[in-house]
Amino acid sequence: MGKKNKTASDGLADLPSKEQILKFIQSASGKVGKREIARAFHLKGGQRIALKRMLKEMGNEGLIEKNKKSLRQPGMLAKVSLIAILGQDDNGDFYGRPDKWDEAEEGPAPKVLIGEGRGKRGKLPGVGDRILAHIDRQSIDETGYAYLARPIKVLPRDERRLLGIYRKLKDDGEIQPIDKKSLKTWFVKDSDQEGAVDGELVSFEVISRGRFSAARARIVERLGNPRDQGMISLIAIETHGIPNQFPASVLEELERLPTLSPQGREDMRDVPLVTIDPPDARDHDDAVWAALDEATDNEGGFVVLVAIADVAYYVRPHSALDQEAVKRGNSVYFPDRVVPMLPELISNDLCSLREGVERPALCVEMIFDKDGNKRSHSFKRILMKSAAKLSYDQAQAAIDGRTDERTAPLLEPVLKPLWAAYN
Repeated sequence: MGKKNKTASDGLADLPSKEQILKFIQSASGKVGKREIARAFHLKGGQRIALKRMLKEMGNEGLIEKNKKSLRQPGMLAKVSLIAILGQDDNGDFYGRPDKWDEAEEGPAPKVLIGEGRGKRGKLPGVGDRILAHIDRQSIDETGYAYLARPIKVLPRDERRLLGIYRKLKDDGEIQPIDKKSLKTWFVKDSDQEGAVDGELVSFEVISRGRFSAARARIVERLGNPRDQGMISLIAIETHGIPNQFPASVLEELERLPTLSPQGREDMRDVPLVTIDPPDARDHDDAVWAALDEATDNEGGFVVLVAIADVAYYVRPHSALDQEAVKRGNSVYFPDRVVPMLPELISNDLCSLREGVERPALCVEMIFDKDGNKRSHSFKRILMKSAAKLSYDQAQAAIDGRTDERTAPLLEPVLKPLWAAYN
């Protein structure tokens, strides 16, 4: 193998050797097929026909294999490959393995170190992600990494994760469905079980559907005891198909949200609006303020302000964020977690009226007479800064004469006017 055949009559004159073809496939930066090989070695006419025969012969010998109109050497990663990220090593570096790999045909899957991406940095990959990456072969040292993968793109995850219970068998293992009515199971090789133990709840992905053989799966994440409260909530989320992960289009929009601007807003940062919520509230959607109306024709009446976070400033009509919120319809609350309608950057941060932090808001100003009849109202977009974050019990205790460090300075100027307007 390797010597050029000089017999011109059979079309093999000046053909590259098999070693040269293998070296070219290994070093190529993109897809390699018959056309790319012919172009690289300047082959024309009958030489291309002879090249086709040689490539078929190399395939029969197991030197190369064809995969979606491209050629590669078995057991070797293409220069651009899909990599599944499995975890982090002791140095904090991410590692993974080829997303598609047949160990029966190609031997143990190589261990791949995840490096930094090239060019403009996009979404950073994490455990469980699949990435399209440039692949560089490296000599295997004590770390055991055969390749370095430089991410090009993080592929979107499926909206619903597959969950199941891992069971250790005499040989390898299997994943059983969390739905007891389902008879489906997935075969898991030891090399794909990621250290899972018998009876553990796992997230997994299907490697092969098993039309003519047992369906195979690879464990992506170990989740722990399925009887734990947190796992019960997670199982309920997956069983009922509640969207629990935001698609890539939404995550990309989060990186392009507008910065806060006072333009077109009335400045109410000096008005001591306060939020009053349950003590365990994670976000603070609305704030209130009231004062006696100073108008001479409304003696004993009140001015009342109710402000609510201006979500529409960040969630624009027909955007990916908007469409995902319509799809979800509402947030879903469990004892130990919330599946939010909007990403936490918006729901728990930018649209939470945090104490002492400037926030965009919509405000209604209402004028009431001394008998509680509304005389007028108007809406406006404002820039506000919450004066205090209070709980219901805390505010009521202050009204009842039991102030604390937070409510004492707010009792006369803020809380008493609110209760008077309420009364």
